[in-house]
Amino acid sequence: MNKFESKPSPPKLNVNQGWIVQIYGSNRQLLWVLEPSHGWMFLIGCSIGLLLAVIWINLARHSPPPEATPIVEPPTLQVD
Repeated sequence: MNKFESKPSPPKLNVNQGWIVQIYGSNRQLLWVLEPSHGWMFLIGCSIGLLLAVIWINLARHSPPPEATPIVEPPTLQVD
């Protein structure tokens, strides 16, 4: 007779589970927390900043140079 030996299956990685990073001080006081939303907001902010910089540079290249204003000499003082 064959005996079936059941082995515990290895723990499965749950990819839907969130993550969090917590930094504690030497006195076990919570100093800093990084959550997934913070990381996503940072990446979105960097992307928007890069997009605005590229648009700004392209607009600056294609805009006409400012016209030079003629130098007007101040009127001479007339004393009667």
